[in-house]
Amino acid sequence: MIKVFLVEDEIVIRNGIKNSIDWHREGYEFAGEASDGELAYPMILKEKPDILITDIRMPFMDGLELSKMVREALPDIKILILSGYNEFDYAKEAIHIGVADYLLKPISSAKLLGALGHIARQVEQEREEQQMKEQFNKDNQEFIENEKMRLFDGLIAGNLSVSQAVNEAKALGMDLSAQVYNVLLFKVSVKINDYDTPEQAMEAFRDIESAPDTVPGTFYFRRGVEGWAFLVTAGTVEEEQEKMNRLKGYFSEVMEKYPGVEYYGGIGQSVQRIRELGNSYDQAGIVFSTRFVNESRQILTANDIRLIHEKGTINVQSLDLMERNRTLMEKFLSKGTAEEIESFLTAYFDEMPKENMQSSLMRQYITMDMYIVASSFCDRLGIPKEEREEEAKELETALQTMTGEESVNKYVRQLLKNTIDRRDTVSGSRYSDVIEKAKEYIASNYMSEDVSLNTAAAAVNMSPSYFSSVFGREAGRTFVEYLTMVRMDKAKELLMCSPLKTSEIGYEVGYKDPHYFSYIFKKTQNCTPKDYRQRGKKGQE
Repeated sequence: MIKVFLVEDEIVIRNGIKNSIDWHREGYEFAGEASDGELAYPMILKEKPDILITDIRMPFMDGLELSKMVREALPDIKILILSGYNEFDYAKEAIHIGVADYLLKPISSAKLLGALGHIARQVEQEREEQQMKEQFNKDNQEFIENEKMRLFDGLIAGNLSVSQAVNEAKALGMDLSAQVYNVLLFKVSVKINDYDTPEQAMEAFRDIESAPDTVPGTFYFRRGVEGWAFLVTAGTVEEEQEKMNRLKGYFSEVMEKYPGVEYYGGIGQSVQRIRELGNSYDQAGIVFSTRFVNESRQILTANDIRLIHEKGTINVQSLDLMERNRTLMEKFLSKGTAEEIESFLTAYFDEMPKENMQSSLMRQYITMDMYIVASSFCDRLGIPKEEREEEAKELETALQTMTGEESVNKYVRQLLKNTIDRRDTVSGSRYSDVIEKAKEYIASNYMSEDVSLNTAAAAVNMSPSYFSSVFGREAGRTFVEYLTMVRMDKAKELLMCSPLKTSEIGYEVGYKDPHYFSYIFKKTQNCTPKDYRQRGKKGQE
């Protein structure tokens, strides 16, 4: 019900208004009353009525002053002014404040109900519009996540001023005002078939993104195949460290439910300015890249990495270096993605003794060894050698022209890309195949209100974050934009070629709420469904 609050200093008039109307029968909830603005103000803040009826002339705090204060605290409230003074100055001030109506005393119940009815329709319309906006924002969570990622990119690149960063974050529901910041990069397996069931994978992803509920002042940003970035804000370094430890503990506890799933995290350094976030991210990135050469299922800091090396846990000098490198390469070719090639190479060559890359003979040996690993991997996939003849020629050229680490890096980068592309082609997981499969899923399910980014991601065996980034890049629009386009195209066809009512057409294309269907149609087509149908009929005449 629409809540009404009454402020009137004359008790006879106040009782007359309150008792002369059957509020419940008329569709209102009488939320309270007061004799002046000073008494009314805290009561109004507590009750949050939809409509305030107030006299202008009152002791202690008059109706205009009360209206100003209430409008500042509750911008959506509607105010109905009552006055026994037919003075233009009061009316002007009331209009300036933004009151909904201005009535002169004495006023009958019928006239008051008429004014209230007009205001109530405004309230209901605004409520409906707000519900539509909330639903639209929920449906477009993918867009919001992309905007968050764009913000994060700007933060770590140092492209945003402090005011820009704070304001853009606020628009996305994040408060970045703090004295200390730090970044944690976190990744779990993003392929759904690495979990027991698609439902289990979805549960894991939801659990991860629920971390800010457990550690207030923490915000997540999706990074596609790279997982998530978590930004921790705090008032002191000690508080930040305490929050970071809680975050680590939360992830460890969550991942205990998925013992067969690999995860890895890298923690950056604390910084005291939002403009220094790039430094925190860079250090987190260095630690995070060691996931290719360290054991999985752990979250580490730069100091942890130093201790690992000092203890000799990974002492490449005392191991069979090439055998170890082959194992790393094979693991990456089996599970890595094209987007991770750069991170893998950084970790791979960082683990290698520098003198190895300074020797021309060793550079050639390393290159040859990596080619052999990639070639053997392709053989196991059943890829004919004839398809790889060009690569053999490129190897010969590369061996003759290598002059340093960068030339090795360049050749290996292309070798890894070619091999992963072949692997994805053989396994049917090429991005073009993924997009086509996703579009087929949409074509078959667009009429269901349950179809979403998550269900489509599960249909192609990807995490929602990874799928969103792939679909957006390959299809040129977000998943929700594409789904909406399909639904609107079908709706326009039905509007032109069927006798179905607008509400029935909305239901046919996946919108169970006819008002929401009309809202989306107007937002995307710049006219209502009814206008579109009439325009089509005129064109046929």
